[in-house]
Amino acid sequence: MGTKTHKTNGASSTAATLRPLADRVVARPLEREAMTKSGIMLPDTATEKPMRGTVVATGEGRRNEKGARVPLDVQVGDEILFAKYAGTEFKHEDEDFLILAEKDVLAVVSS
Repeated sequence: MGTKTHKTNGASSTAATLRPLADRVVARPLEREAMTKSGIMLPDTATEKPMRGTVVATGEGRRNEKGARVPLDVQVGDEILFAKYAGTEFKHEDEDFLILAEKDVLAVVSS
């Protein structure tokens, strides 16, 4: 009901089944670089955790002292930057996602 979801690339059912609570955001991390600029292939264990992703679902927002909802600053479809070790990674229907609090979102990337 106030949950916003994003439907892309056949993942609509996946995103639609995730409903974060309060001020949490579900993001699909962008692919990690598997090759260095000089052409060296990197194994998964050597690549850094992605710090960029696309918002696929948002909660309704936290409640203030008076009980009113405070809307989120990020929206479904936004490309975001987040703290390196923020959130919790999880797999849902064979896709990797990250759920994090809005406070862990550092910036929205403009196109």
